[in-house]
Amino acid sequence: MDVGAYLSRIGYQGPKEPTLETLRGLHRRHLFSVPFESLSVHCGEPITLALPLLYDKIVRRRRGGFCYENNGLFLWLLRALGFCVVGLAGRVRNRFTGRLGPPRDHLVLLVQLGSQRFLCDVGFGDGFLEPLWLEPGLEQPQEGGIFRLSLAGGVWVLERLQAPGEEGQLLYSFTLEERELEDFAAMCCYHQQAPSSIFACKSFCSLPQPGGGRLTYMGWRLIATRGGERTETPLQPHEIPTLLQHTFGAQLSGTLVPKDQASSRLRAQLCRAGASRGARG
Repeated sequence: MDVGAYLSRIGYQGPKEPTLETLRGLHRRHLFSVPFESLSVHCGEPITLALPLLYDKIVRRRRGGFCYENNGLFLWLLRALGFCVVGLAGRVRNRFTGRLGPPRDHLVLLVQLGSQRFLCDVGFGDGFLEPLWLEPGLEQPQEGGIFRLSLAGGVWVLERLQAPGEEGQLLYSFTLEERELEDFAAMCCYHQQAPSSIFACKSFCSLPQPGGGRLTYMGWRLIATRGGERTETPLQPHEIPTLLQHTFGAQLSGTLVPKDQASSRLRAQLCRAGASRGARG
């Protein structure tokens, strides 16, 4: 694997020494260049957590991936550049059901720079753009909101706030127990197959946009968000491959089968809510 090719892939031309400036630059360039996407799941490309395969997909074929892929390869890059970095396991809050996912639902990274520790995550989607200080209670404003970490009983929680001092929205939890990429193999299979996984239920591809906002392909829609406003453009099936290539740089090797289905968890929740309303009526 070639560090230079990886840096070229994400358009990074800054310093390479293991400093906070370098970490911030790499983190931002990765997020703006490598999509957060589930396309492989829906075009017949099995995902295997082997670094050479991830490198081939993301660097050579200029694709994206979900957390295990993007953060797994970013961890390799940081280590190759001399950073002290480890992988951690997290549990993501499902924005449709409000529940945390199963253990090892998410891979995040912890970087040590001298006496300071930073949380890095280039595989979450709509999250923070620059590394966060691992300090409980510290409110850290960025373009995507104000982020705050808290700690209770050995479990860290990441929240997003809309304004200082407000109650935050839970994004995910994690612990500081070091994990290797192969520790996530079972959950990688789960997210490709389980009817409760958003990656199996929805075909999507997403990138943040310069100046704020995000552009997301999902199912048969193109969704643009900026400044709290959201617009949706319907797509015909024949338009989707061209859109993915021109807008996200994603040229697929297989035939995409678009999908935008509610997860089994959400369907069960809606059924329970409907049954409850029927009983009250």
